[in-house]
Amino acid sequence: MSLLSLASTKPATTSADSLLVTITPGRGKKVVVHGAGITASQGTKIAEALQAVSATGKAGEITRVPSPAAIKASTIIAVGLGDRDADTDGEKLRRAIGSAVRGSTGQRKIAIVPPDTDDSTITDVAMAARLGAYAFTAFKSSDPATARPVRSVTILVPAPAGAAREIIDKTETVGEAVCFTRDLVNTPPNALAPADLAQAAKDSVAGLPVTVKIWDEKALEKDNCGGILGVGKGSSRPPRLVRMTYAPRGATSHVALVGKGITFDTGGISIKPAANMDEMKADMSGAAAVIGAMRAIASLGLSVKVTGWVPAAENMPSGTAQRPGDVLRTYSGTTVEVLNTDAEGRLVLADALGMAVEDAPDLIVDVATLTGAQRIALGSRTAGVMANNDDARTQVIDAANAAGEAMWPMPLPEDLRPSLDSATADIANIGDRLGGMLSAGIFLSEFIPADQPWVHIDIAGPAFNEKSAYGYIPKGGTGAAVRTFVELVEDFTRD
Repeated sequence: MSLLSLASTKPATTSADSLLVTITPGRGKKVVVHGAGITASQGTKIAEALQAVSATGKAGEITRVPSPAAIKASTIIAVGLGDRDADTDGEKLRRAIGSAVRGSTGQRKIAIVPPDTDDSTITDVAMAARLGAYAFTAFKSSDPATARPVRSVTILVPAPAGAAREIIDKTETVGEAVCFTRDLVNTPPNALAPADLAQAAKDSVAGLPVTVKIWDEKALEKDNCGGILGVGKGSSRPPRLVRMTYAPRGATSHVALVGKGITFDTGGISIKPAANMDEMKADMSGAAAVIGAMRAIASLGLSVKVTGWVPAAENMPSGTAQRPGDVLRTYSGTTVEVLNTDAEGRLVLADALGMAVEDAPDLIVDVATLTGAQRIALGSRTAGVMANNDDARTQVIDAANAAGEAMWPMPLPEDLRPSLDSATADIANIGDRLGGMLSAGIFLSEFIPADQPWVHIDIAGPAFNEKSAYGYIPKGGTGAAVRTFVELVEDFTRD
């Protein structure tokens, strides 16, 4: 059942638990109520009720008041937008709407009056509402109604045209895929072994025109996938590799998406500190993003061939685990000296990238919670983007900007490559500690031919929000990169 819907009823007569409106600062201590369909008289009454409780209209402020007599909904939720001219990318609006919807747990229905009725505003409001109405409760023994997210959001648009309905349908599809990705990331590691992640990938596209192939440990051994096998050796739950292929008739472009799928990362023999290790269930966020994106892309019927690759393993310490000093032979034949078993994501990606390049797609994009150095460099909300092709990197960042996800271009400095030299193998799996995000990208570039456009996205920070929820971002898995991937693939349909 879809969460989003459109309606052309007047705001004052719409049946809902709450009517959400946007406000901005007015003269003195007054506020201005925005939204088509709200009459001047109704706007004045709403503003007076808000001013009575000191609402200011500043960006991000949320005020709830009982509805004036003329409004059918029980409650008014006023969302402050501040200086709207400063919100050039719509992110302030998205965060404000998302925060209000997220904070409206226990309500059955919210009706939203967008501040404007242009397509971009409707898109921003719809996506924020869809992502804000999320909670992960699969493992709760009880689910009180007061804690449940909003079940229905109606966006009020006078005489909605076909374009508005298409926006809602697309937003529902992409938003559902993001929330599905969040669910995968939030699933406890005891319930999501590599085989479970592979099955989830297959189940996610059931009924869609996507073919799925899964390599078990025997098939991985046969195909010489030493990186994936090496990482998975320490676990009693063997690794997997998944290929998801969406190939619509007439497609002339091909994009490959590769996602790191470490279902739990202890660090292996190079074990991590115990503090916050529970968050390492999110080390498969890149894989989850690829699975979610494939689901959305196929559901939307985009006319681009897309191949999703999910290398999945559990990195555990045991008597069978790989050791520091071991040498692995990857799918491409490149040998890797494992100096640190906690630099495992790049090992599983090496095999998957080696397979992906054989198809010679127009673009390969990998996404991974790869390095703690990414968080040090860019914080917890901005992903780092590296590439062997400046145009491809720009294309990915432009797609991220259009989708509303923060990504920043980073270099692959040649002077860091010697730090990855190994006296024993072709390359070592770690380099200089300084610039660790960049040297990890350089490692991956070794598995990409020079003429193959390739982009690497490090989402170590943005993939999992260990702090308080904000805007439309919940605590826990965020679904990072799904919206960017959908936008990127759509770009290929516009060429």
